[in-house]
Amino acid sequence: MGIIFDKPLIGVVMCQSHIGGHLTQTVHNKYPDAVILAGGVPLALPHSLMNAPHLLENAMTVLDGLLLTGSPSNIEPWHYGEAGEEPHADPGRDRLAFQLITWATSRKMPMLGICRGMQELVVANGGALWRDLSQQKQFQRHHEDETQPLDQQYAPAHPVTIEANGLLSSLLDSTQPLQVNSLHHQGIREPGPQLRVEARAPDGLIEAVSLRHHPFALAVQWHPEWQADRTTGSRQLFDGFIQAAVRFHKEKDHE
Repeated sequence: MGIIFDKPLIGVVMCQSHIGGHLTQTVHNKYPDAVILAGGVPLALPHSLMNAPHLLENAMTVLDGLLLTGSPSNIEPWHYGEAGEEPHADPGRDRLAFQLITWATSRKMPMLGICRGMQELVVANGGALWRDLSQQKQFQRHHEDETQPLDQQYAPAHPVTIEANGLLSSLLDSTQPLQVNSLHHQGIREPGPQLRVEARAPDGLIEAVSLRHHPFALAVQWHPEWQADRTTGSRQLFDGFIQAAVRFHKEKDHE
């Protein structure tokens, strides 16, 4: 008896760190919870999928969408042409994320990137980052105060202006600035030729991009997964992503 399709499977990228002396891969509950809330089924993707080519291929074949999560880590700067070390690196995530993006792009699989996930989509497509926004005086403060409770860290920090006639404007009301949280030390310096700018902060910093010539590859610098059940804009983002994953699954069935 075949499996009856009910909800789309969404691959979720994890981060690696040391916990109690053990290398451990984790993802904050808020990411899979937001996927489930929107009607998807999250499936964690370990870095060891890179150990052999067929492992990644097998995992991606069953998926209907890809969620590139936020992270305390940063992309190693050599990936976008800069020298120096990155003290908060996660090289395993870099390798996996770039391969996942390449795979999903070639097959038009829906992608949603959040914070680091947005930066991964940009770097994977030839863009570059500001390594420390606090050193760029043209920008306002974009990182949180880590001494404050989470509700305050994730509180709305500034508006973003949504560009007209883009993917983001089709999901949200582009006539009104959207209030978003802001918890990032790095930002987009150059988006690269394959990406369309979808939104900007008041200081001009790029806050959302989409991949040209792709049905649904959208990434945002803020964190819509935080209390997604309480924020209309966040729900609309995840709903649009999951609906795109449903369409992708149906198209796979007809191939």
